[in-house]
Amino acid sequence: MAIITISRMYGSGGSEVAARVAEQLGWSLLDNAFVDAVAERLGVSASEIQAREERTPSLVERLASALAVASPEILPPPTEQVPPSEERLADVTRRIIEEAVARGNAVLVGRGAQSVLARRAGVLHVFCYAPREALARRVAERLRLSIAEAEKKVDEINKQREQYVRTAFKRSWRAHDNYHLAINTEWLGIEGTAQLIISAAQRMGIARRDENPGRA
Repeated sequence: MAIITISRMYGSGGSEVAARVAEQLGWSLLDNAFVDAVAERLGVSASEIQAREERTPSLVERLASALAVASPEILPPPTEQVPPSEERLADVTRRIIEEAVARGNAVLVGRGAQSVLARRAGVLHVFCYAPREALARRVAERLRLSIAEAEKKVDEINKQREQYVRTAFKRSWRAHDNYHLAINTEWLGIEGTAQLIISAAQRMGIARRDENPGRA
């Protein structure tokens, strides 16, 4: 099975790039579907997984989790659902990644897929980034925030993603040696980035030349 993993800085447009790549190659896309699949496995709402994914737990969350295990009598009543631990969340995410790979050619977005599949053959690992001002500008336009608010959000979420990969997989999220390609989306744009990824996949032999009907 051929796989492309796309890790992305928040605000880089990496999810849009992934959608273009998957559409043009005719491959499966696992992005927001990750959230739904993990939520279904854990029996929690998708919104809760969305809020917690790709970040490490706070000190308060870690203490609460440890306390719950050590003292079952202080757990919330049965009517209140206990959130899954970060370890459980990462384990289920890993299994879903492996299942997606077994099903066929796919583009996987974030969630440490580049770490889970680091030693697997037939995988192209991509990191999408952009200058901080470009990241903030994109987020400000999309969410209708001030530039200052967008910069804060960009810094916070990218820090969470970096910590998630370090904690869950003991790898550096930004290290270039974890990827085949690191692409500045501000320079190439969404479509240009998608086409470069497709070309790289074809050069590696994991995508056929006729798998790009969207290219003129």
